[in-house]
Amino acid sequence: MQKACAQGRRFTFYLLDGYTQHAFSSALEPLRLANAVMGRPYYSWRLLTRDGQPARSSCGMRMAADGALASEQDGLQELDRPHMTVVCGGSAVPPADGKAEGWLRMSRRGRVPIAGLAGGLYSLARSGVLDGRRCAVHWEHFPDFSERFFETKARQTAFEIDGELYTCAGGNAPFDMFLRIVEDDLGRDVANRVCEVALSERVREAGERQRLPLQTRVGIDNRLLIDIIEQMEANIAEPLKLAEMTPSTGLSRRQVERLFKREMGRSPKRYYLQMRLERANLFLVNSTLPVFEIAVACGFSSASHFSRTYREIYGCTPQHTRTAELERRRLPSDGKEMGRTVLQERRVA
Repeated sequence: MQKACAQGRRFTFYLLDGYTQHAFSSALEPLRLANAVMGRPYYSWRLLTRDGQPARSSCGMRMAADGALASEQDGLQELDRPHMTVVCGGSAVPPADGKAEGWLRMSRRGRVPIAGLAGGLYSLARSGVLDGRRCAVHWEHFPDFSERFFETKARQTAFEIDGELYTCAGGNAPFDMFLRIVEDDLGRDVANRVCEVALSERVREAGERQRLPLQTRVGIDNRLLIDIIEQMEANIAEPLKLAEMTPSTGLSRRQVERLFKREMGRSPKRYYLQMRLERANLFLVNSTLPVFEIAVACGFSSASHFSRTYREIYGCTPQHTRTAELERRRLPSDGKEMGRTVLQERRVA
């Protein structure tokens, strides 16, 4: 734990089991570098786990904790309470934890700003602090998160700042979000010097997209084709017929089919099916929703139709995919990745 001067700010990082080192380090580094640039420890931090024992990260490394959650709950009533609470999660959905969620509600009532990184957003959402508020959710978590927590204003952005609530999708984005905090506290000059030290050429703003633009992701520049694909992405639960998507392009059905075949190597129907199955795969590996509910959310008329189609493409049943993912997460990390054949994206030819 770092020591800060009396005028500085203290952050409490609560590490969930399976948190990602990448997101955690990306959040911590702007604070550390700001101290270096300032030449004094303006920022300090304290690491907590639920029981005070070391936290195990997604890569298997263990991080020593400065204390248990109970010690911080008591500290909320003191003058030396933290200036911000940060819940660090990973790619897995964390289990419900009434103790941690109660602590977050206490923090909110005590007007302590709260931040959530990656899967840590689930803890914030379960506690109710995100109700009616904007929050940035990783695109892999987004289908499941938005289905569970419809009271939130979930967005697929890099990070969001809604008043005293800071949410981040993970990856590199925490660096941008915490640099914004440094800039608000210490000014743009300090933030720019932190960027120079970190070799960061560009800092994203709140609300910027997470993923690459569609043109880059699919490798095409045809505006008409992109328009149809965007309509497909916006209508997963209730798939549109091709005739409903073509009027805005001015192309006939046959012209669109030829365009898809030439540019994407498959028919529009096949491409749309791939998109829906990829969304279903995200639900299976990142949520506990029943298979029937996943089928409905991805535009299939029945669980049996969904399972049959999924097996044709992925070579296994939806349940097998879910079981394999749960088993993979239970295995201790030894630096060797277990084969993920059934979970890897299989292109629909």
